Amino acid sequence: MSSEDWQAGKRQELLNRLEHCVDCWDVIVVGGGITGAGIAREAVRKGLKILLVERQDFAWGTSSRSSKMVHGGLRYIAAGDIKTTLHSVREREKLLAEAPGLVDPLGFMMSHYKKQFPGPKVFNGLLSVYDSFAGKKYRKRHSISETEYLTPLINKQNLTGSTQFADAITDDSRLVMRVLREAQNEGADIVNYVSAKTLLRNDEAVSGCILEDRETGRQFTANAKVVINATGAWVDELRDKSDQGNTVRPARGSHIVLPAWRLPVAQSYTVVHPENKRPVFIFPWEGRTVIGTTDLDQKTLGDQEISISEAEFNYLLKVPEFLFPSIKLSEKDVISTWAGVRPLISSGKLDPSREKRTHSIWDDKGLVSVSGGKLTTFRLIALDVLNKAGKYLNGPQFEDSGERIFTEASSSTSLLNNSLPDYLVRRLQGHYGPDLKSMLELAEESDLECVPGTRTLWLELRWAAAQEAVLHLDDLLLRRTRIGLLVKDGGLIFENRIKEICCRNAGWSQAKWLEEKGRYQTIWQTYYSLPAGKSRKQTEQ
Repeated sequence: MSSEDWQAGKRQELLNRLEHCVDCWDVIVVGGGITGAGIAREAVRKGLKILLVERQDFAWGTSSRSSKMVHGGLRYIAAGDIKTTLHSVREREKLLAEAPGLVDPLGFMMSHYKKQFPGPKVFNGLLSVYDSFAGKKYRKRHSISETEYLTPLINKQNLTGSTQFADAITDDSRLVMRVLREAQNEGADIVNYVSAKTLLRNDEAVSGCILEDRETGRQFTANAKVVINATGAWVDELRDKSDQGNTVRPARGSHIVLPAWRLPVAQSYTVVHPENKRPVFIFPWEGRTVIGTTDLDQKTLGDQEISISEAEFNYLLKVPEFLFPSIKLSEKDVISTWAGVRPLISSGKLDPSREKRTHSIWDDKGLVSVSGGKLTTFRLIALDVLNKAGKYLNGPQFEDSGERIFTEASSSTSLLNNSLPDYLVRRLQGHYGPDLKSMLELAEESDLECVPGTRTLWLELRWAAAQEAVLHLDDLLLRRTRIGLLVKDGGLIFENRIKEICCRNAGWSQAKWLEEKGRYQTIWQTYYSLPAGKSRKQTEQ
């Protein structure tokens, strides 16, 4: 597959080719989040013929709506899940080394208060194990005076000091896109807005899928030696057709985005919520400040997105109210919200926060399904899944050889070095890797300016519209870039510039633009703005 297949206007050519390639596939991967992307990446490097389909947009589900953290899972040590933490810390270090600018170090601070659990001794004991897995000492204890110096606005009542440590942060949706592009560049066929409607069977064994283009309703057949169901929280939908019971417990996690000036933090703060003692984070991301996350059962799933509830919104605002009592936040300060669903493997615990974050794999006669796990360990999950699917593939072994996930970024960045500060050059190299050279060739005058209030260049929108399979405005503003989360009114305060990019680079007509604008406004107001019951007009009165 060529990267040209994602170019604007090439979708029908791609679908025509796929329709006439009935028996081409070794593996069909269903699901275009980080797990599916990792599976495609690891499979194609073994010379297998891969087709990945995603019924929505790439990273539409959990993988664009996570807490953005590439972390080892410190609390899993306390729960006795040492193996998950060990693997996660090592994968974090690998991602930091391979994708600087996409996966970056993030400092964390845990403030300690009298009679609060965990106390500094217990917490630092856990961190000593955590750092030993990384082979580096990140942790550092701070006295009360040092803590107040580092964080002048912190709640000083009953404060006993703090501890600093480290993890990492990413743009989760861009992480998915880079992994998908790696798979695509090695020959995988990858397409969004195509669903697996029905499983095909040969003597009861799964032998492929009936696929449907969700944009037109067009259907076609695709046969494969094995079908891998990597749809995360939605995994049971395809498994149900194999008469299997539900195994996944979807859990909703919601977040609030604020201007950095309104709640300025230079690192992530881990806060024990005053109500239920759950850890919640206040952290910097893409030039904004984010508060999250919640952890609640999501009773129903479907094709629609989910949104933050009023109760979750109020719950999250109590975190800065406790840690920074002098900063009086309200609804009018909020730029956006988002909510995602974690695919937890159910063990029957009352509290979803107590479910383990390990993944599970099932083989239903040629339908190999995977769910659970963490963003950080996507590579290891992919190898586990492919080893499970190996008996259908007759040959390749999927041992962990430590191969690079990412091709190194293009070094041809003289234009960037002359025009942009180093941190933006690093960011672009991390986000786009070897595509950066082609991306720069597309640049027009003023494209190397940032969208006001963000670290995103206008060039990134132009590149995505032209080269990254953007079919809808929400693809462009919520996943290829994060303008919809970072800018007031979902980014449409810059409507004229965005319209020009979409019409010129995605080939949209005036009618198409108006249709997409209306669709996007509905999505943003329903799922990414204030929760139902809270009106921005009311808060501004």
